[in-house]
Amino acid sequence: METATTSVAPPATKGKPKWLRVKLPVGQKYKELRGVVDKYDLHTICTSGSCPNMGECWTEGTATFMILGNTCTRSCGFCGVKTGRPDSLDWAEPEKVARSIKLMGIKHAVITSVDRDDLKDMGSIIWKETVAAIRRMNPETTLETLIPDFQGVTRNIDRIVAANPEVVSHNMETVKRLTREVRIQAKYERSLEVLRYLKQEGINRTKSGIMLGLGEREEEVIQTMEDLRDNDVDVVTIGQYLQPSKKHLPVQEFITPEQFGVYEKLGLEMGFRHVESGALVRSSYKAHKHIL
Repeated sequence: METATTSVAPPATKGKPKWLRVKLPVGQKYKELRGVVDKYDLHTICTSGSCPNMGECWTEGTATFMILGNTCTRSCGFCGVKTGRPDSLDWAEPEKVARSIKLMGIKHAVITSVDRDDLKDMGSIIWKETVAAIRRMNPETTLETLIPDFQGVTRNIDRIVAANPEVVSHNMETVKRLTREVRIQAKYERSLEVLRYLKQEGINRTKSGIMLGLGEREEEVIQTMEDLRDNDVDVVTIGQYLQPSKKHLPVQEFITPEQFGVYEKLGLEMGFRHVESGALVRSSYKAHKHIL
């Protein structure tokens, strides 16, 4: 396992600013979906991750599901997902996810997963079968797959390409200088190569996301955005990092709405089809619009 070398100073800001206040989810559509999720004990990242945009996304018919279990083989400094030795695979999972989407009446589904570096195929076969099951059971539902890097192994990435979801996303998460600290077992250039390969192999719409507030500099954020465009990425999401627990990396800075606006303007000028930039933006925020 790689060890972190970049030191992180104690957070300079105490307390969350007013622009990070979250409104409670409301609306009839949200209530209906919440009832279905509770009744059938369905698993979505929206609920387990307490996403601030859950009400808005559910009202628009979008939800995010996580596959391959809930234990990750990596130990990223920003992520609240449990790390350790994963359970054995549930080969019925593709059908379960597809059935959940049907029960919820989801129009646009985002599928993500933990990293499964313990598996020879790194989970890519379950990924492909999940997309196939969703297509079979929900032919009108559009899909985004938010994939891990699969260690850059193209035969595993090829299974995603063959499944051909409307959008394939892989997150950079942070700038190059902080990658080793934030994404301990990941590599900045490898993530860019995954995104480049997806486009090269015919994926119509590629996407990536980064978090701010970890100590990055403005010029580094701009460079990351430029790197994404240089690799033909179509959509970028930019949001505020929030510390999941005291064991995770501290927040160095709360980025202002004005600065998020600067990045949005720059991103559109660079040629991204869509730029979602704001404190509460997460990877799947307004995901249904990113297929357009």
